[in-house]
Amino acid sequence: MIDWLSLPSLTALRALAALAETGSTVAAGNRLNVSHAAVSQQVKALEEHLGLALVRRGARSLELTEEGRLLADRVLDGMAGIEETVQQLRGEEQARPVLVTCTPTLASYFLMPRLAEYQQAHPEVSLMIDPTPQLRDLGPGGADIALRYGDGNWPGLTTELLVRSPVAVLASPELIPHGIDPGPAELADYPWFQELGTNEASDFLQWQGARLNPTRGVTSLPGNLMVEALRSGRGVGAMAKAFAEEDIRAGRLRLLHEDARKKGYFLLTRPDRLRPAARDFARWLRRQARDAWGDAT
Repeated sequence: MIDWLSLPSLTALRALAALAETGSTVAAGNRLNVSHAAVSQQVKALEEHLGLALVRRGARSLELTEEGRLLADRVLDGMAGIEETVQQLRGEEQARPVLVTCTPTLASYFLMPRLAEYQQAHPEVSLMIDPTPQLRDLGPGGADIALRYGDGNWPGLTTELLVRSPVAVLASPELIPHGIDPGPAELADYPWFQELGTNEASDFLQWQGARLNPTRGVTSLPGNLMVEALRSGRGVGAMAKAFAEEDIRAGRLRLLHEDARKKGYFLLTRPDRLRPAARDFARWLRRQARDAWGDAT
């Protein structure tokens, strides 16, 4: 049985959770529609109630203590469950569109050419595709599914490899003709393209003991424009090989180097149960990936 009288106020717990979620009293206040001073007061009241320091207060920053993080995480977990239940009771959760967050590259080269087939088979399901390099929050009120490129290490999330694909260092034969095979140190003196929000170019070169020439520059652009930019012959680029293979086979691009430290594209979900519509869309994604690239394992 819960001892209700011994628990801190819900308002104070919400303030701590919002602070943990946003990282500042101003942002937490905006989230809760109160002033930043009110957030600070509620957190101080919570510390007095518990007799513990929950926040380290520096001259220009706030940082949760270990005890503050533990309590905030428990509150966030509980609030997420309450939010999900309320939405289910209202019938809003099932009616909400399936939100899929993915890189612009994957959206352009994999999802968009196939979505018409899914929509024709499932006209009752609404979709929202969010092409962004940043990983959005997953769970109630956030994205249902994320499709991300990396090594599979996303703590707290369930990951499933869809397609193996190393990072490919590419260039047009017009920029680097066949028969010329520059090493990483020589490539560092070329102009570079990389997907907006990533550091694939500098990461590859540093891995090889080289560094980009600052006088040549790096152009960051949406991933769906990478192949077109490389075809233009105005620079070298690093991107997932899976979406450049057709151009490599056709001779429009040259594969100069590969970096297999990143495994490929992953399907990311929360460990808890997916909504039925999101679960069905995840199954469809797996089938489409197998049809396009075979079994990732």
